[in-house]
Amino acid sequence: MPDLPADTSEWSLHFLGVGNAAAPELGSASVVLERDGQPLLMVDCGQEALSACLARYEQPPPAVFITHVHLDHVAGFERLFVSNYFSGKEGQRTRLYVPAMLVPLLQGRIADYPNVVAEGSANFWDAFQLIPVSRGFWHAGHWFDVFPVRHHVPGTAYGLCLRGAFFYSGDTRPIPEVVAQYADGTMPLVHDCDLHGNPSHTGLPDLLREYPAEIIRQMLVYHYASVADGAALAAAGLRVAKAGDRVALPKPLAAAEAHAASAGAI
Repeated sequence: MPDLPADTSEWSLHFLGVGNAAAPELGSASVVLERDGQPLLMVDCGQEALSACLARYEQPPPAVFITHVHLDHVAGFERLFVSNYFSGKEGQRTRLYVPAMLVPLLQGRIADYPNVVAEGSANFWDAFQLIPVSRGFWHAGHWFDVFPVRHHVPGTAYGLCLRGAFFYSGDTRPIPEVVAQYADGTMPLVHDCDLHGNPSHTGLPDLLREYPAEIIRQMLVYHYASVADGAALAAAGLRVAKAGDRVALPKPLAAAEAHAASAGAI
């Protein structure tokens, strides 16, 4: 097999929002993976996140991965449907990667409504390319790992990793055994954290108890309740993401290497 050309792209992660459901002023939690400054994949689509995406890129996201179906992570879908369906551009559809276990929940949450447009003759999914996923998916020539996390009922929330580039926990309690599987000592580990935890989210004491110091140093925390809480997390020594931050990423592993790692071959 001939050598593939080296990846000369610049990769970055743009934080559209970093707040929890009770902190709309921080924006609904969402990031966009960028390649050479252009949006490649949006993670989650809350109402404020979609507004931030449209303001930043002046276009709908080309693809979205859904971590779970709480409304602060999917409430932007009706507007995204309207943007796609009435765009006037033939075949404009956002590619939508959804863990297979979430498909029925997402259908019930955003799509199971009669007459999605008043004129009829339209299905909600006409505006999207829905792709159910399990342990991962291919997008734009790269393999993305998908893994379950600990948020509310088991099997209802997932995280994402582009090996070598970034790890994104989604909303979760601590998952040290999962993080240890992906952490490579270099890429940022984006992790749910607020000052105080609960049965579905990680708090600062949980983070400090469950993760070793070398892992915490690689973390970039988000999904906190207020500006004051974010400042307190930073004062405790954590790196804290803010809405609008754009973080340079290491280059992802080559696609074949990442896929082999996911399959346990390396």
